[in-house]
Amino acid sequence: MQMAAIAARDPATRDDPALPYHLRWAWDGRPFDGRDVLVRCYHGLGDTLQFARYLPALAARARSVTVEAQARLVPLLAQMAGMTVVPFDVARPHRPSDCDIEITELPLALRLAPDAVAMPYLHWPAADLPAGTIGLCAQAGDWDAERSIPPALLEPLCAERPCVMLTPGATDLPCLNPQGCPFDMGATAALVAGVDLVVTVDTMIAHLAGALGRPTWLLVKAEPDWRWDPARRDTPWYPTMRLYPQAARGDWSSVLATVRADLAASPSRRSLVAWPA
Repeated sequence: MQMAAIAARDPATRDDPALPYHLRWAWDGRPFDGRDVLVRCYHGLGDTLQFARYLPALAARARSVTVEAQARLVPLLAQMAGMTVVPFDVARPHRPSDCDIEITELPLALRLAPDAVAMPYLHWPAADLPAGTIGLCAQAGDWDAERSIPPALLEPLCAERPCVMLTPGATDLPCLNPQGCPFDMGATAALVAGVDLVVTVDTMIAHLAGALGRPTWLLVKAEPDWRWDPARRDTPWYPTMRLYPQAARGDWSSVLATVRADLAASPSRRSLVAWPA
């Protein structure tokens, strides 16, 4: 989105309550330097984690920054200095400030590329896990079932390395936490911070792992979300992330075969984030 598109927005539709939250816009292009800014998080958990990288840069220029975030993310984002983080209550949204902006609008407002931000930008105490443990996530959101993979495809990884599940709910896979990951962002972040590698589909876990600077192998469908380029193995969003795109729609078996081969060829933690030739 360019500034011309911001200027062309109809002011009457700003933060329009008739629209679903993910279609709303909040920033009308007004200056934010030296002002009190309210950052609204109207998209998914992963989107908030992805664009939270820009919050410190905003805080350095604004008089104050309040982030109205999903309640589950408040403990994580509250670790970031220079801002106040409050839970987003749909029934009682925060009152407007001098300047309101939706979190996904920040790169345009700040004129910052994804890789212009110091990494990692989130931090969390790590769980005590055996050396070499891999964190696994096979389930993405319900709105795009093609992002998820059959959990059984992860069984060979569990047989080769100690593994933890990064999704809630019990599993039959041979892992260290057969009861699944608690539905708690702090507990999830601790597991992600404690593993040597995260292998995940395109969901919130991928952004959490990338924001924490963990080596992450991202399994993406043949025609992925706009933020991933299937022609590349790396991404400017997260320097510790490696992409594993499908060669053909629905073919997850080949993707997992490549993951296993690369894992077998990775004798050290350093090689987990080095791009294969």
